[in-house]
Amino acid sequence: MHARRLAHPLLARRVHARAEDESGAALVEFALVLPLLLVVLLGILDFGRALNYWIDETHLANEAARWAVVNKNPGPFGTLQQSVQQQADSAELRNGGTSSVAGPATVCISFPNGTESIGDPVQATVTATYNWLPFLGNKMGLAQTTIAGTATMRLEAAPTTYSAGCT
Repeated sequence: MHARRLAHPLLARRVHARAEDESGAALVEFALVLPLLLVVLLGILDFGRALNYWIDETHLANEAARWAVVNKNPGPFGTLQQSVQQQADSAELRNGGTSSVAGPATVCISFPNGTESIGDPVQATVTATYNWLPFLGNKMGLAQTTIAGTATMRLEAAPTTYSAGCT
């Protein structure tokens, strides 16, 4: 037989009238939910940025530990810690176009066993404070998070060009 028909023409008019009455309801509901969806989306994107920054800090800590174990200062700066801090505070890592990192990074070189002999571990830690949603965070009162990358390696050469400490 043909397509289903409504049993009565009055019922068909009521269904059509109800659909017209509710045509703006979906738009109002969407307008109410949209800000929440945008904040969730921005939070997901910002979490990705924070994760990327943590990966960069861990990479810098790994480089610092590697330079420390071979007793090398890679830059023209005074100490190994200052050289790594200069890289951590570079424009690409520091803000990526926004001010997501508050203040300079802290770079620490330490000897967990307390001795500086060949074969002993040396630990490098790069730490910075991350501002969540920098363009909204100050207005919304979002907290800051300390993000740290750490690497530990064994000394291959006695440390003569650097000493333990933080910048």
